[in-house]
Amino acid sequence: MQPPEIAIPRKITNQLLHLAQLSPDAEICGLISSYQGMAHQCYPIANAAEHPADKFLMEPGQQINAMQNIREKGEELFAIYHSHPKAPAQPSATDLAMAAYPDTLNLIISLNTKGVLEMRGYRIIEQQAREVPLILS
Repeated sequence: MQPPEIAIPRKITNQLLHLAQLSPDAEICGLISSYQGMAHQCYPIANAAEHPADKFLMEPGQQINAMQNIREKGEELFAIYHSHPKAPAQPSATDLAMAAYPDTLNLIISLNTKGVLEMRGYRIIEQQAREVPLILS
């Protein structure tokens, strides 16, 4: 059974793709909030990983502040995003092992394509990824 499509506003999609293009040698990462069930706002967070070219680790203080802002605005956590500068838009073994929010969409942006940026969504539960179809709204 195919999971239902998830709508991502074009404004957020454009913002994510732009952030990824600004960082072609290191993974970007952050959170997306939702309001009334719809993706609403992007919260970029610095990548604090020791090797940011192929791994992401959200800077803890910024992640805490973003989550606090989301709660204070009456929003909810909608998605966690990151980029793969030199790999496909598929979860890596590290992505699968580190996924800690099974109810949250994981968005991966790939810069590994010729002239076209790719973004795909996944639900990761118990180190198993299931792709979720995305539509631009």
